[in-house]
Amino acid sequence: MCHWPHDDMEQRFQSLRGYGRLPRGRENRGRPLTDEQIASAILGLSITMPGWAGRAAAVMERRLPVGGSANAFADATTLRDALVKILSYEAIRGTVIAVQISTAECGVNSHGIASILYKNGDVRRRTSYVPRDAVSLLQPGAEDRFDPDQPYTMFGRGVTFNRRFFDRLSKRIAEDRKWPPPLPDDSAEYDTEEVERARRKRLRATNSSNYLNVGVDNHATWPREETLIEFDQYHMVLMPKTRENVQSISIDLYANRLTHEQAKTVINRFLSLLCWCDDHFAIVQDGWSGNPVPVPVKKRDLAFTTTYQWLFDRKLPTSGDVLKALAYYREARNAEHNFMVSYAVLNYYKIIEIQYPGWPDSTQWVSQNLPAILNDPRDQHGIQAFVDACGHEKPETYIYAACRVAVAHASPHRISDPDEAAELKRLHNAADIMRRLARRFIIDELGFSDTLWEPEEGQI
Repeated sequence: MCHWPHDDMEQRFQSLRGYGRLPRGRENRGRPLTDEQIASAILGLSITMPGWAGRAAAVMERRLPVGGSANAFADATTLRDALVKILSYEAIRGTVIAVQISTAECGVNSHGIASILYKNGDVRRRTSYVPRDAVSLLQPGAEDRFDPDQPYTMFGRGVTFNRRFFDRLSKRIAEDRKWPPPLPDDSAEYDTEEVERARRKRLRATNSSNYLNVGVDNHATWPREETLIEFDQYHMVLMPKTRENVQSISIDLYANRLTHEQAKTVINRFLSLLCWCDDHFAIVQDGWSGNPVPVPVKKRDLAFTTTYQWLFDRKLPTSGDVLKALAYYREARNAEHNFMVSYAVLNYYKIIEIQYPGWPDSTQWVSQNLPAILNDPRDQHGIQAFVDACGHEKPETYIYAACRVAVAHASPHRISDPDEAAELKRLHNAADIMRRLARRFIIDELGFSDTLWEPEEGQI
């Protein structure tokens, strides 16, 4: 009823080559495919997304027969071995009725199930294949209690190959091996692969690479193309800004021998130096790790709240303290949102200092109001991490000295380095607690409601 995209098979073959299931490189295009490689290519057809063909083949080829080796089709150890025997031996191929393959979820967080329907004399039989971690199904006799028509998923797509498919494919394989066809003049399918190979070589990406990709909002001078740079003893890739992507930095954790936190610290150090030399801002955003090649970071498209009936009816506060508190709160939330957490910590505490300036008064207020936040059963997010960070220090002292004073002053006793990833993580946790304190102060001490409409007289 519908046709596949014209480049579907090209994408599948590219994915299979990427996973090493087919020969790589233009120089190997004349190498005859082995039966194992052809079997992997068949398994690559089992998934609807062509770009995942290599992954599907890698997963499915290791499926094992339900009931163990005693119930294996043609004494094949794995699903791929069974396909190889179907392709290689006419007698075995003649018993096949159909091969059914699905990458649907066959167990909790476990994908991939297959069945081979065949005849043993006049008896119709079936051998099912499941993941190797389904240990109970790999035991002798498990095939008697296993129902392959009732997998874990309630809905799943699959593909079916009948015997005519294998007959025609085997015939074509035999002809091509006996009379190898000449190499095509145009091998454009390798162009993309060669470009990617050249890119990996230029960026020093290897099979062991594990890149951390971090977005950067900055106005400093930046390369217009992805560029490998050397910073001190480290190598990083600077990615340019595009219509869909922000400027970003990718650093190979494996090659640079760095942990996730150490790499973020190196990136912060680099941007601090760049900010100083170029005299423009550079804000590190969030990111992720795990890619074998540098990956651009998409522009942030943050969720927001809309409503059909927009309710807002507030008047401008008459209290100067309330106006200052709201201004500090907005500045703090903006800073927290834009990864300038030190400024957020400072502004949240400045709200408390509006009426309780100085060390004794402000810490006493925090000491009296913090338990209600730490023991709030409706919101325990980050509480345990905050308690752990306090250690043996009183929480009110920790908030004042290790957070407010540390970010406001360059004290040798309370060092806060905003380039250190561990320090930023600590301050983000503290800012979350201090934000709740600031809201409590504005509501309870300044008597200013957080409703969207003006409260009646006497109500907060």
